[in-house]
Amino acid sequence: MLPRGRPRALGAAALLLLLLLIGFFLLGGDLECARRARGGPGSFPCALTPRIPPDGRPRGAAALDRHPQTDRGAHNRSDCARRGRCRCLPSARPALVLTEICQPQCLPLPQLLHVAIVCAGHNTSRDVITLVKSLLFYRKNPLHLHLVTDAVARNILETLFHTWMVPAVRVSFYDADELKAGALAPLLLPSLPPTPSSQGMGFMPCPSHPQPQVSWIPNKHYSGLYGLMKLVLPGALPPDLARVIVLDTDVTFASDIAELWASLLTFLPQAAPSCPPLPDEQVIGLVENQSDWYLGNLWRNHKPWPALGRGFNTGVILLWLDRLRQAGWEQMWRLTATQELLTLPATSLADQDIFNAVIKGHPALVQPLPCVWNVQLSDHTLAERCYLEAADIKVIHWNSPKKLRVKNKHVEFFRNLYLTFLEYDGNLLRRELFGCPSPRPPEAEQLQQALAQLSEEDACFEFRQQQLTVHRVHITFLPHEPPPPRPHDVTLVAQLSMDRLQMLEALCRHWPGPMSLALYLTDAEAQQFLRFVEASEVLSARQDVAYHVVYREGPLYPINQIRNVALAQALTPYVFLSDIDFLPAYSLYDYLRASIEQLELGSRRKAALVVPAFETLHYQFSFPTSKADLLALLDAGSVYTFRYHEWPRGHTPTDYARWREAQAPYRVQWAVDYEPYVVVPRDCPRYDPRFVGFGWNKVAHIMELDAQEYEFLVLPEAFTIHLPHTPSLDISRFRSSTAYRDCLQALKDEFLQDLSRHYGAAALKYLTALQQP
Repeated sequence: MLPRGRPRALGAAALLLLLLLIGFFLLGGDLECARRARGGPGSFPCALTPRIPPDGRPRGAAALDRHPQTDRGAHNRSDCARRGRCRCLPSARPALVLTEICQPQCLPLPQLLHVAIVCAGHNTSRDVITLVKSLLFYRKNPLHLHLVTDAVARNILETLFHTWMVPAVRVSFYDADELKAGALAPLLLPSLPPTPSSQGMGFMPCPSHPQPQVSWIPNKHYSGLYGLMKLVLPGALPPDLARVIVLDTDVTFASDIAELWASLLTFLPQAAPSCPPLPDEQVIGLVENQSDWYLGNLWRNHKPWPALGRGFNTGVILLWLDRLRQAGWEQMWRLTATQELLTLPATSLADQDIFNAVIKGHPALVQPLPCVWNVQLSDHTLAERCYLEAADIKVIHWNSPKKLRVKNKHVEFFRNLYLTFLEYDGNLLRRELFGCPSPRPPEAEQLQQALAQLSEEDACFEFRQQQLTVHRVHITFLPHEPPPPRPHDVTLVAQLSMDRLQMLEALCRHWPGPMSLALYLTDAEAQQFLRFVEASEVLSARQDVAYHVVYREGPLYPINQIRNVALAQALTPYVFLSDIDFLPAYSLYDYLRASIEQLELGSRRKAALVVPAFETLHYQFSFPTSKADLLALLDAGSVYTFRYHEWPRGHTPTDYARWREAQAPYRVQWAVDYEPYVVVPRDCPRYDPRFVGFGWNKVAHIMELDAQEYEFLVLPEAFTIHLPHTPSLDISRFRSSTAYRDCLQALKDEFLQDLSRHYGAAALKYLTALQQP
């Protein structure tokens, strides 16, 4: 029998032994790793990402050729420095990934991830939106998007992100034209305070440069000078930004970008406590180019830029910015490009050629990434060797000029994934991040408070909710050429939905001047509209028509909000406020410009020019070419004054009897429910957004024009004709629902109260007039 206390002593000894063993496994690895890094006896490399050997040829899993050799002397100190916080993920299938990668067990939410994208023009802006949708769909972290844009793309994307209101997304813009030219003066634009976990919108100053940045480099790539902009990002982005992921606009994510961000932790650090410093540091993460382009054997006399083996593709780049700056990146790439351009006429693949030439001379700078982070669908792709064995694909890169039309036997699979995000409802991406609380920007907080005050018991809840809805807006959805400045020019302004697309071609034939049209569409309908325009010879030939997409959300049609989008984007001094189901007289555009000049409108005279409205009940009829022809149709009963049989009060004040004989413009007075179609200055009052659905949307606007002392002048030779169409859903609800009409009346009463508060005694006449039977 053992003495008392002996079991306790043995138990304590066993516990101590267990603690020693745990300490050995946790700490011994670091000691062993440091010993191996010094190349001591019996040392062997840590099983992490292989470095590029001196001969410049990727080894082992880093090569598509699947060479069995590995770089036995290379060693990545990140395993030493971060053991216990990250784990190595060895590749079970050597051909699946280009490298093995050490990933953290978890990213501490909410870690802010930085993404840089270069974007220019209308079409590329649409590509960016699809890319961002794929990012937002999978992301679990706050994002800061650094967008290098031209003026067109900045205008589009600034409006989109401001109205999208995605939580935990911040956007900063940088002037691409300043950067590519290397202008001396910095661009100083307002910027919101950097709030990592909230959405914001800011503009960052571009640093001064005494010489052109990229405009001196000849480039044959279809991206032009903008395809070279990624070279200057270390100098263009904020100096305190240490790391960033750089993406081409033609990539689509199929996984969480945080996984890619974690790859930055595998780069050789500047100083690791448990490993001695090395002279070379990894500063650029890239996937190997998945074609034989840089091998120079695609065709006779093909002379590519220098590269390591197949080279690397720059559609997805990880940049350790502070290290690049310290290494003298700008001088490095400039010197390399200058030397190569002595024997080569131009770059063929834009920045990618220069990146590869630099890496050729400095192979230690690059950290090869797994091939699944940039599956390249080019014309001569070898990506099949990667994705056929991949457990999951992370990023798809449409790096062929043919994009979705590239010839690939598996392209249908990749295309379907892309189309999923292309037509995905962006409203669904407004969700809060799970487990990542973030303060809302002020406008979003105010909106949330207003929505919280609504009661679902209110009979007009749908109306109240629709008024407060902030719709995503994509201005100039298609390429658009602004009209040249003319002092009396007029833009036709209108709104429409998918069921009125058939009116566009006829409208373009009748109105040769600029137009600003807002369309209320879903994401999927927006793509149908794009194909509709591209298939139409009439529409595709008109570059002076600006189309703005207001994305659908909510049960009621926000007609005045949509009108305001079109009105705000008009660029001429005057606007013709019309509806999509009206066709103006063929001569109306020229007639309006001449009338504005003759009447000396503008600062001298505050007027709204009334265009008399008519309608036909025939789907097919011969459109009148003059006032005389119109009067003949009117007398024959083929044309009527607009809504004379349903809503005569809306246009009776125009005084059609006087118009028949008029030879000069004449003045008419405002009357109850008057809603003519008018030409007014571009800075006229906006439509009241509270009116959604059917009813009083134009009436309220005309009333406010009168309150601001616009005089109504009827033009004697002007006319526009309404064409028949099926009734809208909202007008059907108005006619059939008493509750709908009651809510409209409540909106009228609120509008009149606001009008009285704003205009005081001048608004009494409207209250008095409306009280009369």
